[in-house]
Amino acid sequence: MGLFESKKKLLVGLDIGSSCVKVCELQAFGKGSNQRYRLQKLGVAPVPHDAIVDGDIMDSNAVSTAIRQVLAEQKIKARDVAVSVSGQQVMVKKVTFPLMSPAELAESVRWEAESFFPAGQGLDSYALDFAVIEERPGDGNMDVVLVACRKDKMEAYLTCVAQAGAKPLTVDVDVFALQNAYEVSASPGARDEVVALVNIGANFTNMTMLVGNRSVFWRDIAWGGHRFTDKLMEDWGVSREGAELLKQGKNADGRTPEEVEPSLSAISDSFADELGRTIDFFRSSFKVDRLDRVLLSGGSAKIAGLTDILGDRLRVSVDRFNPFQLIEMDDRSVDPAAVREIGSSAAIAVGLALRQVGDR
Repeated sequence: MGLFESKKKLLVGLDIGSSCVKVCELQAFGKGSNQRYRLQKLGVAPVPHDAIVDGDIMDSNAVSTAIRQVLAEQKIKARDVAVSVSGQQVMVKKVTFPLMSPAELAESVRWEAESFFPAGQGLDSYALDFAVIEERPGDGNMDVVLVACRKDKMEAYLTCVAQAGAKPLTVDVDVFALQNAYEVSASPGARDEVVALVNIGANFTNMTMLVGNRSVFWRDIAWGGHRFTDKLMEDWGVSREGAELLKQGKNADGRTPEEVEPSLSAISDSFADELGRTIDFFRSSFKVDRLDRVLLSGGSAKIAGLTDILGDRLRVSVDRFNPFQLIEMDDRSVDPAAVREIGSSAAIAVGLALRQVGDR
């Protein structure tokens, strides 16, 4: 199964995260430039702590149970799904090749990939795929994105999905799903911007940089929302469940969000440093001298004060990303209040729900 492989069919988006599983089902209508999407189903089910650690599934029964639960709760009949992977076992790289035939490119990609893998690991351990981003006849070159994922990691995710009674037809990458969600929600004026899309998961932050309408840089940062949780538990002696509630702006374990705000701000400052270093690396590597805005998604995007702290440190507009901005709602099957509550944390699930088999 290729990492980009698909059939011409809109799939159910299934985002398997370290803290929860999210599912999204969309309906497409219209054609060509007039194609639009309507939200049919959206739901979340919790994943037990440590069932997934650093992107690796440690308790497949718990994960498959969460998948089965969210599909049942949302009464989703379709079982063809798109899932995604990210983290340390996934590598994304842009490579420039001379213009060549598809067969020649496939062989060249295999040679290039040999230098792609960690020492002591080879092509046999990885699922490898690629897609042509742009062909440039003027200079005789083409830009190609290579993606590799450890086979054992990918197979563990696919096994959990199958155990839950679903059929995984597409394996995507979180940063690409994030970009897909942005493309259907961005206004036409945003097409000329330099935008950082930043999805803060429990263990990893997925980041992609868009210059105009092209994604040119992808990075998974080993920094996640669990750092807020751990800091609250350490500083205030609250339970893990209490820390999660405090992160959401709710009272818990005898503490108030206002009381623990210094701890949240300290971790937000740390994240600003990490994100700033990554953006500086992008700017210097790609000779891009501006950044118009940063859009945050993921569960930790709602942390109080995070957008303000990042905006001050990065000196750029920072907002929460709303993946449903231009998506219609089916009021018969979705609760608008629930959609608002899930909000930006559903960005990956929305991006996956836009996938069709055969896409590139």
